[in-house]
Amino acid sequence: MSTSYSAFTTIDNKPAAEALGEALERMEPEPTGVGVFEMEDGSGLWEVAAYFIETPDAAGLALLEAMHGARFVVSEIPETDWVAKVKRDLAPVVAGRFFVHGSHDGDKVPAGAEPLLIEAAMAFGTGHHGTTLGCLQALDHLADAGFQPKSVADIGCGTAVLAMGAARLWDVRIIASDIDEVAVDVALANAKANGLEGRIECVEAAGFGHPVLAEAAPYDLIFANILKGPLVALAPEIAANLTQGGYAILSGILNEQAEEVIEVYAQNGTNLGQRQVIGDWSTLLLQKS
Repeated sequence: MSTSYSAFTTIDNKPAAEALGEALERMEPEPTGVGVFEMEDGSGLWEVAAYFIETPDAAGLALLEAMHGARFVVSEIPETDWVAKVKRDLAPVVAGRFFVHGSHDGDKVPAGAEPLLIEAAMAFGTGHHGTTLGCLQALDHLADAGFQPKSVADIGCGTAVLAMGAARLWDVRIIASDIDEVAVDVALANAKANGLEGRIECVEAAGFGHPVLAEAAPYDLIFANILKGPLVALAPEIAANLTQGGYAILSGILNEQAEEVIEVYAQNGTNLGQRQVIGDWSTLLLQKS
């Protein structure tokens, strides 16, 4: 294992962040990877990071700082056995009846639990984050209350762990969608690894415009574990695609953002039934009146 380096900064708008990301890709020595992501703290900032297997050119970074109004923090990344680290960090998560685990913990599934296998290589949306954990706990609560849906949609599905949780409980039509083609592939792979191949339909889509999602509407249960901005924008669509008395489980919401989301959904006839706080994040269980 050799030492590697990261160069990290934040930018206050998407076009500028993407332009800096493209400029980083042209550096010498060339970075092994460049990432541009919107931060999930509601700040509106964009994170730009580059990773190098050689010491990055300080003069080159300084020039990019001057050209793009950035300020890089350069760090040495310690030598790490990443496979061992991921296995150690991704300890099993218990969310009510659900037991979320990697294949390395497949022998630890408790009797009577509903196992959900998420491989470490596909680790966004594993149940370790408060948003996913909150959604699984809300799903567990609905099941305990005797809820029996006829159709389920998981919007912005990521690993499809929520869709798989629903498939463990009910033999109904379940559609998982994401705007990211890679996430859709991951969702399909996870469904297959969990013995749920053919039980969950996975489509690349934003909102409910995809023909498969439109044809299956309305839904008795809709998951949307995304971010506040898209959740607010989707409020009319989610309400329109819920059955009367149907439920929406929403997360990706910072605690200070929850009241705004609750109000917007109430304006669309979908009212708060339960709010759960886990760390900095809120999960909302809403019902269409």
